[in-house]
Amino acid sequence: MTAASQYTGPARADRGSGIAARPGGESFPERAESGAHLRDGALQGSRIGGYHRRVAGKTERREALKALLDEARGCEKCPQLASSRQTVVFGAGNADADLMFVGEAPGANEDRQGLPFVGQAGKLLDKLLGDIGLARSDVFVANVLMCRPPGNRDPQPTEIENCQEYLMRKIELIEPRVICTLGNFATKLLRGEPAGITRVHGEPEVQVLGARAVRLYPLFHPAAALYTPATLQTLQEDFGRIPELLALEAPEQPGPLEVPELPGEPVVRAAGAAPEPPSAPNGSAPQGAAPAPAAPAPAAAPPDPQLGLF
Repeated sequence: MTAASQYTGPARADRGSGIAARPGGESFPERAESGAHLRDGALQGSRIGGYHRRVAGKTERREALKALLDEARGCEKCPQLASSRQTVVFGAGNADADLMFVGEAPGANEDRQGLPFVGQAGKLLDKLLGDIGLARSDVFVANVLMCRPPGNRDPQPTEIENCQEYLMRKIELIEPRVICTLGNFATKLLRGEPAGITRVHGEPEVQVLGARAVRLYPLFHPAAALYTPATLQTLQEDFGRIPELLALEAPEQPGPLEVPELPGEPVVRAAGAAPEPPSAPNGSAPQGAAPAPAAPAPAAAPPDPQLGLF
């Protein structure tokens, strides 16, 4: 896959995408005297500053991601990709991650294994993470596309549009503080701008994605650095600033959406659902009714190796 390919889709995402820009970029804080200190405290420091997750429970977050994975496995919005893929590469990593990476699309290795970044580019990503004191178990990794384009061709605009909702829902569930976009496709999609990675790499900025303000940090795709020493050096330098971004206070969050109350709205039940029994005072059972037997506890589902949650 050519990491430096140009995304030819719309220059600015529309309102329905859930992407909105904050004017102006950000600059890095002054470097601390000890880079090791920043690395050691990166993840701990990233959870300060009054940042509260909307999806509060870890179990709730994981179950929602698993449900989204099941939905994605049945997706056939892109007929060519659905017919040629071996599996859907949903993404993997820490469901509670403060740091998320978004790449381009699965390659052959990823398509076989169902996990992102498992080839040479993935090995480089692991090394870069290790250099700043992190591991895959600390982050979540996904792609713009979940299906491998035939022959590793570039993602098409319609394919990006079809997969965008899944990416946005992952971001909304994981709620990262920092998202590193790897290469042109992820950078242009989440920034909503046509500027390429060569122009904007290493420049953090605040974007509102869905209902959350996050810091976007564009980086060269690791695949572009495998055989180009100059790109590798730039990627290493940009990567080295990630702990500083994680240590920053969270961006100011947008206010909650105001949903007007609609008095007198009827309760809508699913087709075939049984009507609710009449309520009794103080929560007691209706007179003459036998107590309902306790429902058996559901069996614990085995972990899904494709989701790879830590």
